[in-house]
Amino acid sequence: MKPQRTLLTGNHAVAWGARLARPKVAPVYPITPQTPVLELLTDFQAAGEFDAEIITVESEHSVMSACIPASLAGVRVFTATASQGLLLMHELLHYAAGARAPIVMANINRTVASPWAFWPDQTDSLAQRDTGWIQFYVESPQEALDTVLQAYRVAEQVRLPAMVNLDAFYVSHSLEPVAVPPQALADAYLPPFDPPHRLDPAQPESWGNVVSQDMFCRHRRDIEAAMARVPALAAEADREWAGLTGRAWGVVERYRCDGADAVVVTLGSMCGTAREAVDALRDAGAAVGLVKLRLFRPLPVAALRAALAGVRDVVVLDRNHSPGLGGVLHQELRGALYGMDGAPRIHGLLAGVGGVNVPPQRIVELVRAAVAAEPRTESVWME
Repeated sequence: MKPQRTLLTGNHAVAWGARLARPKVAPVYPITPQTPVLELLTDFQAAGEFDAEIITVESEHSVMSACIPASLAGVRVFTATASQGLLLMHELLHYAAGARAPIVMANINRTVASPWAFWPDQTDSLAQRDTGWIQFYVESPQEALDTVLQAYRVAEQVRLPAMVNLDAFYVSHSLEPVAVPPQALADAYLPPFDPPHRLDPAQPESWGNVVSQDMFCRHRRDIEAAMARVPALAAEADREWAGLTGRAWGVVERYRCDGADAVVVTLGSMCGTAREAVDALRDAGAAVGLVKLRLFRPLPVAALRAALAGVRDVVVLDRNHSPGLGGVLHQELRGALYGMDGAPRIHGLLAGVGGVNVPPQRIVELVRAAVAAEPRTESVWME
């Protein structure tokens, strides 16, 4: 089964991933820079190539309101959003996770208002980190397509929703060669969705009734137990995909980390730029590597500790900003490595917030300055 190699943007790669996954319901509301995902899905449907009911509703809140009952009825569901649309869904993101509805949603990371802007920034999705959604971050159109399919594999095994995040414009609108796998390969990888429990008049069940304190507590413990299974299942899904396609992305990727004294850690499209910086630093004789965090929720603590063992300095590049906290990834990593034997010094840099361009040479300068300084508890703004 040979793939079809074609030029695709990140948005169109996401739409292809959704098409290959064969969802039956796709509620979507257009919002920049996600709209091309919806446009291509409607093109597929018009051509008879997307056998799903596309529901165009009046808001993103209504999008998730349509996704949840469709998923609970036992069908595969896909949607996509960005920025303010994701924020408008916030109430229902909690409900979807609590309902154990394995919806897959692509989110195009974009600045949140105000002020009004359209640049790549991951604060929108990172602000949803406590909603109970699995979160993947990708750096290329090819990884976006592959991750949509992998997200379904994992989400449906643990019965939790999953979010595939890609940076606005840097990934969503970049045009790159993408290997689109044949439908037969996708079908072999992703079996039909057949949940053991669903809303079915022939087998009456209910959802949404009021529960006691103890029942609610047990329910949350069940969600936590499901989340704990995700890193291993995500790694397994990635290995199986590699066996079919030759492409593996990992849960945590190590790049030129062997013998590294310092390692850059970041998410999404910044990883591609950081690779160029790491190569330049290595060429200059500096022992620097890169750790790309692909799975952010649940945070793969064991994998991160293994990837950063023996490293003296970690430089975290955050394309997000949590007022009063700083860089979200910086603080998450501090928590993950706390108490680790020989834990590295962690330097947090707010780099690329609001879509500010951070070229490879600038990352080289930031890394050199960080490792020469004492680490600070707070995240430091890139000057």
